Amino acid sequence: MKNPATFKNEIENIIANAIREDVGSGDHSSMACIPTKAFGKARLLVKDKGVLAGVKFAEKVFSYVDPKLHFVVKIKDGAHVKYGNIAFEVMGSKQSILKAERVVLNAMQRMSAIATKTEKFVGILEGTKTKILDTRKTTPGIRALEKWAVSIGGGTNHRFALDDMIMLKDNHIDFAGSITNALEQTVAYLKSNKLDLKIIVEARDLDEIQEILNHGGAQRILIDNFGIHETKMAVKLIGHHCEIESSGGINEETLRHYAECGVDYISSGALTHSVHNLDLSLKAF
Repeated sequence: MKNPATFKNEIENIIANAIREDVGSGDHSSMACIPTKAFGKARLLVKDKGVLAGVKFAEKVFSYVDPKLHFVVKIKDGAHVKYGNIAFEVMGSKQSILKAERVVLNAMQRMSAIATKTEKFVGILEGTKTKILDTRKTTPGIRALEKWAVSIGGGTNHRFALDDMIMLKDNHIDFAGSITNALEQTVAYLKSNKLDLKIIVEARDLDEIQEILNHGGAQRILIDNFGIHETKMAVKLIGHHCEIESSGGINEETLRHYAECGVDYISSGALTHSVHNLDLSLKAF
């Protein structure tokens, strides 16, 4: 995840853009039938089961729309929820509550789904040394929310953006001509630009792993689309020379098997790109 200041910026930008997109020139439905000075209350009703995520984000959205709104947390992010639970209450201008409603619900439903799936993956890995990582396979424009949800679910954030670390994947290697060429050019680039970034290199077979080890410039090897037997061989070959990350089609059925091979990390795009939103509703009371 980005540093706290940058992450705060990302969240603020997401909120401003989401409200701009959703409200446009004004919430004419509310303005047409609800008096400007009318005050009311609403609560977030859980209509599903899973891990709640996005309560803190919701508070920020309501505050952005109207700093005078009063927000009361009933259930915190990361808690297990079920049908009928009340996550929070918000009080103040009815127009303001309605203006923020859809952005809050859309974000919390998706964040809760991601947190729920992440926690399930973390549970499958319990007792191993392996950590579950997210990826950059996120919804454009709301990556910060989705990675925030992964952390709420107990997962570990991989790089946030392309400027966070060096990750030499198959296309980089093919364009550079070889793994050795890619690494040599990368090390020179980091030195000339005075950058201190971790280097991860993808390997497609055991020969490429050996080439990475021979160079010695990588801090982590990404073994992508390896089977279980190949992964065991890769772990034995790499040993303690650098970190090991597995990826590529690893699902709930195979996750534990890969972890038991001894890899340090398993990265899964499914945490963010293949989830079903939790059913949440904002109701006046």
